[in-house]
Amino acid sequence: MPPKKFVIPSFQDDKKEAAWWERHRTEVEAGLRSAMRERKTIALNDALAEAKRKRDLLPVTIRLPSQDIATARQLAGDKGIGYQTYIKLLLHEALRKEASRQNR
Repeated sequence: MPPKKFVIPSFQDDKKEAAWWERHRTEVEAGLRSAMRERKTIALNDALAEAKRKRDLLPVTIRLPSQDIATARQLAGDKGIGYQTYIKLLLHEALRKEASRQNR
């Protein structure tokens, strides 16, 4: 049976928070060990890097011909990646090449 999930409450002060963590230490440690065994944990540096990367991305909506999407899906599938990721990689490479051409 998986360990029950518990809710970490809001605390009025540091003393009450410290007491709560001490009372629930065994449960917290068991939950962490379970998550580590199941590979559901990540390093803090990785979590911070992912959060920064997401802040640096802006969503964009474009309309493309269905045939272009079908081609992108096929080519991306051959490479084992998602088609949106593949389109993003292609766009990034094209922009890099064009920028280097402009800077000559």
